[in-house]
Amino acid sequence: MHGALPTVAQPHEVASRLRSGEPPRLLDVREPHEHAFASLPGSVLIPLGELPSRHEEIVSWQPHEIVVYCHHGVRSAHAVAWLRANGFHGARNLSGGIDRWSHEVDPSVPRY
Repeated sequence: MHGALPTVAQPHEVASRLRSGEPPRLLDVREPHEHAFASLPGSVLIPLGELPSRHEEIVSWQPHEIVVYCHHGVRSAHAVAWLRANGFHGARNLSGGIDRWSHEVDPSVPRY
């Protein structure tokens, strides 16, 4: 990861980064039923309430860019703050969550 990344990532920027040679890791902090309904390909699900007890599952992601998302961006903002405070300095919040992603990037992702 090169330099400090801003804490917020815009949907089109993330879409572009996902097509790059070094795509970001995707972390979904919603609940399992939300993830089952709509999710971004390749994302790992760790609900926000479980993040402190399950962050070891993604410890190998620490040196990388991580895009965290939820429905509208509120839970993921809390997750990014927690992750950054715990050594995940490349954690970024997907602005507007998966809802904005569906609206602006990929309308095939169901909205709810």
